[in-house]
Amino acid sequence: MNFTANRNVLRWVIIAFAMIITALILWNTYEFFQQLKESEQKNMKEYEIAIDDLVNQSLEAEMGNLGSTVTENTTTIPMIEVNYKGDMKARNLPESVMNDTIKLRKLIEEYASENEPIRIKYDGEPFQTIYYGESPIITKMKYFPMALLLILVLFGAVIWFFYRSTKASEQNKLWAGMAKESAHQIGTPLSSLVGWTTLLKDTDVDPSYVAEMEKDIFRLQTITERFSKIGSIPTLSEMDIVDQTGKAVHYISSRSSKLVDFEVDLPSQPIIVRLNEQLFAWVIENLIKNGIDAMKGKGSIKVYLRADAHKVFITVSDTGKGIPKKQWNQVFTPGFTTKKRGWGLGLSLAHRIIKDYHKGIIRVADSKKDKGTTFEIMINRAT
Repeated sequence: MNFTANRNVLRWVIIAFAMIITALILWNTYEFFQQLKESEQKNMKEYEIAIDDLVNQSLEAEMGNLGSTVTENTTTIPMIEVNYKGDMKARNLPESVMNDTIKLRKLIEEYASENEPIRIKYDGEPFQTIYYGESPIITKMKYFPMALLLILVLFGAVIWFFYRSTKASEQNKLWAGMAKESAHQIGTPLSSLVGWTTLLKDTDVDPSYVAEMEKDIFRLQTITERFSKIGSIPTLSEMDIVDQTGKAVHYISSRSSKLVDFEVDLPSQPIIVRLNEQLFAWVIENLIKNGIDAMKGKGSIKVYLRADAHKVFITVSDTGKGIPKKQWNQVFTPGFTTKKRGWGLGLSLAHRIIKDYHKGIIRVADSKKDKGTTFEIMINRAT
């Protein structure tokens, strides 16, 4: 308990630390962006003064290099100069834009909305207007926080999926361990029962009683073998899935209440599929038992098998209470159950048997409240 609590505390500390680091990075990025923008505004103010001095400098005054140096060194800020005649001259823009009047006019509108244009006068009259935008580095810096957040979200998603898969793996190992341990525990008294039936055959007990006991012992042996294979890689053999499905349905139907009506539609021709006989039969039996439970022991069970050139499809339908659509995927999660005394193992093991062992698909094909549920199994045909 303490270990679990400490692990949870550590997890939240790491999350809090990551959020603080992220906030600091974003804040520093914002501060850097603001300082860079202020620096560019200052540069443009110096550019304005230099241009104004060059335009209004008298002919008798000594020409200096400061103004021309400032204007020549302003090479990162895109700008468009418009003189009093309306002629446009672009600087620090791509060649394709500089020669396109329409694009220049659109940029003038854009720059005017971003920054106050610089207006140069000569002898008190308007001489030139300079429209300027933001340098490429400023533009890129705008999207940096968004890119950083996106990276953090993706990184968090990877961690979350890793955590979920690790947790699911731990749960699978736990269920597999429980199944193997159950098989081991059942095996010991089962061996004794086999010995007792052998002794009973030599007594005056009615042979039909012994025969019924042997049937139940064989059934227990089958269940034990199924449990022992959970968590291991089972052996698959080429079998007729029509025959195997029929046997599994017959076993349950012969032991079910007469209030349950079974409707079975199977092809007359064999269909060969790579199967593990015990595990596949367990899946079919489990789906039918779940259907009977959902119907509270009264209703109709339909088992339908069809195939195309590559796949086999088996549907098991009941007339029970149905499953809410939001739970269609949850029903295969280990531990999830809607029964008061259920363990939530049946469908999760069925999912593992079909998906992991037989490389197939099992899903809730349809379900309506108080009308019933249909499960569908899809398995590849043997090649």
